[in-house]
Amino acid sequence: MTDPLWRPCSDHARSRDDPLAGTGSRGLHWLLVELSGPWGFSAFLDSPGTIDPQLGRALVRRAESAGMRVVAIRKPGRRQGAQRWRWAIADSRPGHESLMRGEVTNPQELLELPLDGSTGMPSMEPIVAVCTHGKHDRCCAVRGRYAAAAIAAHYPELTWECSHLGGDRFAATMILLPHGLYYGRVDSAVNPADLVALYLQGRVDDRFLRGRSSLPEAVQAAQHHARVHTGDDRLDGLVPLTVSANADEYVVVLGHEGHRVVVRLVEALSEPILSTCAARQPGRVRQFRLLDVHIEPA
Repeated sequence: MTDPLWRPCSDHARSRDDPLAGTGSRGLHWLLVELSGPWGFSAFLDSPGTIDPQLGRALVRRAESAGMRVVAIRKPGRRQGAQRWRWAIADSRPGHESLMRGEVTNPQELLELPLDGSTGMPSMEPIVAVCTHGKHDRCCAVRGRYAAAAIAAHYPELTWECSHLGGDRFAATMILLPHGLYYGRVDSAVNPADLVALYLQGRVDDRFLRGRSSLPEAVQAAQHHARVHTGDDRLDGLVPLTVSANADEYVVVLGHEGHRVVVRLVEALSEPILSTCAARQPGRVRQFRLLDVHIEPA
């Protein structure tokens, strides 16, 4: 029986105003596989009606051993017809961003898929993946499905539902590939599709951006404060140059239009929180607080 005083983790996070910046988990290479049926707690291991768990386990083990993040995707809305086994491989390294796509007829063929994507076709269209993984966290089901549907109404070919991305308390969460841009609280945007429109223009909306998967969390947070300071919303407008750390303090230097933006941060732990809907014991999470930001000559 549900506790009548229970509230979703994303509601608590919004009440606390948990900072989004600097919360994107690491990911340089991605394997996305279409699993159009229902997902269990683990999309690849606990969804026997959609993919054989032994196959799913072997696929995840193979990709993760190659340093890849593995994500299940499916098209939003009611799913009809036979299962298709489409896949995509994304490279999110700065300066190397690329997306390869393909399809196999037998899911066992996924185990022979070259993980450099060489058997696929280069794609100039990005992937917009919104977490709707309700069996992992109920916030993702409620907030994520709304956000995915709202974006799909404008960009049906680009939009996918996806499995767990992390940061459940920031639902609805989204990742834009190949650049690896993590967004949070997407459902609270006036029009979630506007975030995608900006991405297609090479820009970001820093109000909802958690960070870029190719960058350390301290750099993600530093870019946020530098964007606020400079007003530059270009995707590649602030280039990481150096990062230095001393105990819990970081100095991040970013290149910007012939100058250097110097950002000083301090890392601290939050008060104990329940960071997911399923959490039973409060825990502390990392947060970055701004100490100083200023611009210097190059």
